[in-house]
Amino acid sequence: MKPTISTRGELKSAGYRVLPVKEEIRANLIAKLGRKEPLFPGIIGFDDTVIPSIVNSLLGKHDIMLLGLRGQAKSRIVRLLPTLLDEYIPVVAGCEINDNPFSPVCKRCHDLSVELGDSLEIEWIGREARLGEKLATPDVTIADLIGDIDPIKAATKKLHYSHEGAIHFGIIPRTNRGIFAINELPDLQPRIQVGLFNIMQEKDIQIRGFNVRIPLDILIVFTANPEDYTNRGNIITPLKDRIDSQIFTHYPRSVGDAIRITEQEAWLERDGKPVDIPRYFREIIEQVAFEARGSEYVDQKSGVSARLTIAAIENLVSNAERRAIANGDPCVAPRISDLPHVLPGLTGKIELVFEGEQEGPVRVGRALVGKAVRAVFREYFPDPLQRKPRAIQTHEERTSPVESEYALITSWFESGNKIEIADDMPVDEYFNELNRVKGLAELTRRHMKLPDGDRNTLASAMEFVLDGLHQFSKIAKDEVDHRIEYKDLVGTIFSRGPRGEGEEDD
Repeated sequence: MKPTISTRGELKSAGYRVLPVKEEIRANLIAKLGRKEPLFPGIIGFDDTVIPSIVNSLLGKHDIMLLGLRGQAKSRIVRLLPTLLDEYIPVVAGCEINDNPFSPVCKRCHDLSVELGDSLEIEWIGREARLGEKLATPDVTIADLIGDIDPIKAATKKLHYSHEGAIHFGIIPRTNRGIFAINELPDLQPRIQVGLFNIMQEKDIQIRGFNVRIPLDILIVFTANPEDYTNRGNIITPLKDRIDSQIFTHYPRSVGDAIRITEQEAWLERDGKPVDIPRYFREIIEQVAFEARGSEYVDQKSGVSARLTIAAIENLVSNAERRAIANGDPCVAPRISDLPHVLPGLTGKIELVFEGEQEGPVRVGRALVGKAVRAVFREYFPDPLQRKPRAIQTHEERTSPVESEYALITSWFESGNKIEIADDMPVDEYFNELNRVKGLAELTRRHMKLPDGDRNTLASAMEFVLDGLHQFSKIAKDEVDHRIEYKDLVGTIFSRGPRGEGEEDD
């Protein structure tokens, strides 16, 4: 609740004590740690890595640099830092730089303090107003950050240019007694970075060389991508030396953490129809990002943002929603045949090692999706390429094909059979087409825990099996205009004949 005290005298009588902002953050942080409250709600996967480093820095009253690739929650962390501030603090009423009523530093407030004494009016500002952010761009000037002499103000008030009352304050002084953040610091021109030296070390500002010094009470937080990626500029060494703590962020270390982040950020609750996304679909989408972060075709200095998986799963659900609307289905349920529609969410978010190389973004995106399906398939089904050691095989296993688990399915295709599915097929037609494959439904039920009687869920899992077998080169798959055909691999090779230049295997 916002306090009702309105003068400095009342504030003094109440025994209010003004703390410097770093001490205020430290005190609130200690209290939250003692109560075991979450410090950065919504930040997932950093509990044992990044967050302890941030806590240590704030306890030490440090200015901070968050260094990491794009999409690693740096900006979100910055915007959560004000939760460690007091809910409200008193400032001199009408002050541009949030002056402390007991010790004002700007000339206007100092003069008012002398003139009015304990009758000096105060107002209360909330923690949300105490965060100032600036995106570093090449056109940012010292005037933007620190301030400049305003000739119109000087003329109107009949002041000399060296008079403090002629100053138009920049964003940093206006964030006095708060937190100021500069995002993408390397993009700031070196001469502007030099202008931050006094703020970082002496905690004061100087305007246009005039003898004006205003001490600031501020926590400064910087964010940046690693310098070897941001060829647009560097962080100059003297400024880096003045930043107390440099903290490295990272991408999710596990698929589970990645799924939680995407669930938190993606818009999946569509209007009117329930959305049912099986766990393995979420795992496939996240695995795409993991595969991209290890791909030789993707520029690892650029990084693969968490926004990739957010956009991908939203596209996946959107295609399922489009089909549900067209077919009048009661539920939005994705299928493996929807995966090609996630590509628009991938191609703009991966940077290739060599732009314009043969492996274009769409082709690389398709390969990443295929690798993701292959990796997740192994988590649910036996590896089609793995065989028991001969010493522990039964007689039947020694005399049966290597892929005995899948023999019924592969032999069905080897007999010349094939199926064709499209991403807009009604659920009954979709299930019936897949159910033509001998043994497919039984194998799917045996290895996946599926609800009884749900044809949609079972059919999607059956297609997952077929696509997994394709990724392990057990059956062939052709895709044209979002119509997919599964068929025998060997027969396809012989029917095509020798590969021409530029053709690929299925």
